[in-house]
Amino acid sequence: MKPEPDRLDVRVTSEMDVVEARQKARLLALRHGFGTVRAHGIATAVSELGMNLVLHTARGGLIHLTAQGEAGAAVVEVVAEDEGPGIPDIALAMQDGYSTRGGLGCGLPGTRRLMDEFAITSEVGRGTRIVCAMRRP
Repeated sequence: MKPEPDRLDVRVTSEMDVVEARQKARLLALRHGFGTVRAHGIATAVSELGMNLVLHTARGGLIHLTAQGEAGAAVVEVVAEDEGPGIPDIALAMQDGYSTRGGLGCGLPGTRRLMDEFAITSEVGRGTRIVCAMRRP
């Protein structure tokens, strides 16, 4: 019988919410057998996605964390979604060094590199949804 997934949701509207989401992601990964380095990688991805919710939306958004373990394998999935302004050019936003707010421009591309899976959908005026996951080796 397949175990029920372990799920947590964090509403992110402030930097303190980002800290909470990051901590929950790290603990979730550790609880599901991820090593310290990979757990911190997941936490870093959550932190980057959470800061995007704070910086680029008027009302923030949600981060959904799900861990599922099966027969010696585990995966942590992170979903960040908002009803913000959307991303007009996803390809440009995914380029290293591109920033609309004067930052380093490594948040989204860095998150893609940290995680094993990464997908982004966005519609201008409707919002953005990013789904990424890391598997336990």
